[in-house]
Amino acid sequence: MTKASFNQTWRDYQEIAQKGLWNNNQALVALLGLCPLLAVTNNSVNGLGLGLATMAVLLTSNILVSLIRHWVPSEIRIPVFIAIIAAAVTIIDMLMHAYFYTLHGILGIFIPLIVTNCAILARAESFASKNSLDKSIVDALFIGIGFTIVLVILGSLRELIGNGTLFDQAWLLFGETARNWTLHLSSDYTPVLLAILPPGAFIGLGLLIALKNYADQKLKKPGLVNIPVEVQSAS
Repeated sequence: MTKASFNQTWRDYQEIAQKGLWNNNQALVALLGLCPLLAVTNNSVNGLGLGLATMAVLLTSNILVSLIRHWVPSEIRIPVFIAIIAAAVTIIDMLMHAYFYTLHGILGIFIPLIVTNCAILARAESFASKNSLDKSIVDALFIGIGFTIVLVILGSLRELIGNGTLFDQAWLLFGETARNWTLHLSSDYTPVLLAILPPGAFIGLGLLIALKNYADQKLKKPGLVNIPVEVQSAS
């Protein structure tokens, strides 16, 4: 690989990463996967667990779709992609049931419902089916990281305000060594029940979207070239 080719590849990776983490964040911009995002983010551990599961499915589906993209006729590509995603979700669901049994029970139906997350099908259709394996892996990683960050931030805010704790039940994900990881705001903290109820999820997500939009406005400067946000549609 020549130096010019390496530099171009590196710029491509940077552009993919920027889109996944910020410009086209699936939760804050594309507004995909909102059902599990709003439902399970009553604490940080639940958000992290679901985020990692979603990222694993994204990686698996992007890799497989990219590998077979030249052999799948366009007429049947969507059913094939859905079958791949469903198989990946089934495997992740079984692994979590085996190794993270209690957390799996808490997340419940929202792990199998990853198969209906439009963000995963959108990445398979709009990116992995049109790009090489290496770029598809980078795309899946940063889309997954961006989605997971929003889950964890929203879960942490709701847990902190609603219970006065942070990283409560971290042992469900990290084992017995994490039983003492719980942080407490105060011994006499008065919980705000609204934060951990469904309305708190909508309010919290709305505030995060508003903060991102505010930051985007502040970052805009004359002459700054912005990377265009991908336009996605999901039926």
